[in-house]
Amino acid sequence: MSAEEQPIEVEPDVKLVVHVSLEMVRLYKDHFGRPKSARTYWAGPDALVVFLEDTLTQAERNMVEKGDHDRLRDKRMTVQYSTVREFCEPVERITGRKVRSFLSSTDTEVDGLSMETFILHPAGYDGPSRIDAEARGATGAGATTGRTASALSLEA
Repeated sequence: MSAEEQPIEVEPDVKLVVHVSLEMVRLYKDHFGRPKSARTYWAGPDALVVFLEDTLTQAERNMVEKGDHDRLRDKRMTVQYSTVREFCEPVERITGRKVRSFLSSTDTEVDGLSMETFILHPAGYDGPSRIDAEARGATGAGATTGRTASALSLEA
């Protein structure tokens, strides 16, 4: 494991979840504009859930005012799933565990409340991560839709 892949050293008074929140704020700032707040919680031993408040840009708020919720959700989904590596890498670095699954959603009806969910492989797991699956999917079936295989089978 390289130095970049090592889990970060968390100061005794700062929790791992704070570091994950800070990374998600940075990513949202880069892609959507700064959220009002971000809070990260453990959901059992293998899942992290990040809630981000007030994430809509002014252009996205204009879309909401026009009733373009479906287009806005599609836009957000496209951006978030085209940046799987950017979202998963910090979580893997901070936790020292590989991401098994990444789920992302935004509720446009309530000021862009967004939720990023990371299901982690157990500690010590040495197989592929969600990032690896993304790399394989870029050349495989479903690569142009950004949908998962299970979503594709439901549409067939």
